[in-house]
Order: sequence, then structure tokens, then C-alpha cells
Amino acid sequence: MNIFTHRYDGRRLKTISPFVKIIPYIMTKRSDAHVFSKMTIVTDTINEYIKEKQKQGFKITYLHLFIAVFVRVIAQRPQLNRFIMNNRIYARNRIWISLSIKRTLKDYGEETTVKFTFTGHENIYEIAKIIDKNIAESIPVGTNNKVDKIADRIMSLPNIIVKLLVGLLKQMDKLNILPGSIIEASPFHTTLFFTYLKSIKLDYVYHHIYDFGNTGIFISLGKEKKIPVVEKDEIKIQKVCEIGAAIDERICDGLYFSNSLKLVKKYLENPYLLEANLEEVVQDVE
Repeated sequence: MNIFTHRYDGRRLKTISPFVKIIPYIMTKRSDAHVFSKMTIVTDTINEYIKEKQKQGFKITYLHLFIAVFVRVIAQRPQLNRFIMNNRIYARNRIWISLSIKRTLKDYGEETTVKFTFTGHENIYEIAKIIDKNIAESIPVGTNNKVDKIADRIMSLPNIIVKLLVGLLKQMDKLNILPGSIIEASPFHTTLFFTYLKSIKLDYVYHHIYDFGNTGIFISLGKEKKIPVVEKDEIKIQKVCEIGAAIDERICDGLYFSNSLKLVKKYLENPYLLEANLEEVVQDVE
């Protein structure tokens, strides 16, 4: 494998325009390149769909549905699966979604992250099984998943060694020689980081994207609530949930992101579209 053009998690894009290529040299950090967007989703259709699936014996939740939507959209909109490393633009070779979870809903309850791997072909039922399996393996108190084990090993070392080791890992990442086992475990090397604030009855937030790793998108799903909504020039009080999105603007332009959000809305308004497998995952340019 040529480390100048390929990494464990992706390949460098060579045919994109010089203007697009130079942007990461101007905005060198993800924290330099944040853009934020909010979506308001009327939840009547979602609630009816979830109730129908429960009657049919399928446990589909908001978490399953929203992750299924983003997996499907990313599979069809490959620029969303790009990332920046060492000022160069890469196409990721799979769809990864990271999620923070609390092992107990207490102030001092243990917190960890899980990371789901998808091809993009999956239907909503397959995605729900992947999510439930990964969470079930990580949520029991006292459990150590991959990221917990790596963090435990690093933090057992003296402070000065921790600083040197983390610095070394960052440099290895820039040089495309970070081991695949670290990338597989790291929640910061992901297509999308998802925070499910609805589960703790908290409103959406705009969450920053981490400079460490290569996360391109951070999505926050807030609690369900009632707000005035304008429909056909009439104001109605409806149940909604809101999404706060943060994206690294270096991976795609505003029009591409806007059209991607329209596709998100399409699937949320008709979740039945997610029940069939996606035949073709759209590939990024060379």
C-alpha cells in the first residue's frame, strides 16, 4: 500500500480541482472549518412508523431510524464521507458512525463510545441489529470495549509518557501509518459522530468537530417537543424534534450539503424507503 495515497481507512483524492485541494491548506484545522445547520422534523410520520413496526414485532427506535437515514444518505452522497488529513482530502472506504453512551443514567455513571461499521447497502432492520448488538456488548457496567482498553493502557502510564504517546499517534495519523487496530477502535476516526440527546430529554446542540482524528460530521438529535410550525400559510402546534448538524466545510460545498439534507428529509418523511437494501453505493471520484 502506498502511504502517500492510501490509508487504512481511505484513499487520497487526486482528480478534484486545485481550488478544492488548496482549501485545507488555508483552513488547517477542523475547528477552523465548522459550519452549522439546524433541521426541524415533524415527528407524526416517524411515530406512526415506529408504532406500526412494533405491532409487526420489530423494535425500531428513533436511534435506529436516524442512523439508518444517515447511512443511506452517505451511501448515496459520497462527498459526505470524505475527510481531511495532513491538508489532503481523502475518500473513506466504509461508513463509520460513532455514538457516546452512558452505562447508567447517573451523574457519575460510566461513559464510553461505540462505533458502528456499515457498507451502505444495509436496510433499516439490518442496521437496527448492528446497533443493538454493539450497544449490548458495551453497555454493561464494568465492560471494557476496544476504546476503553486502549484508553486504560495509555492512562496507566506517567503523564509525560501519555503526552509523548498521544503526540506520536497524531504524527503517525498524519503520515498515514496509524495502525488499523487504532483506527478501528477510535471513535474520532469516523464518518459521523451522533449524539442521541433525545434519550435524556435534552434539546439539540451544535457540537464541535474534534481536531484529533478525522470526523467530518457531528449530528445532535434533540428531544421531542411541541412548537408552532407554518404549513400552507397556517400556524399549527406540532410535535417536532430538531437536529443540530456541524460539518467540516472542506469536505463538500454548501450546495452539496444542502441537497444532502433534503435527502435526509425525504427519508424521514417516508421511512419505508429504508426497508429495501440499497443496490448500489455511489463511489467518490478518483
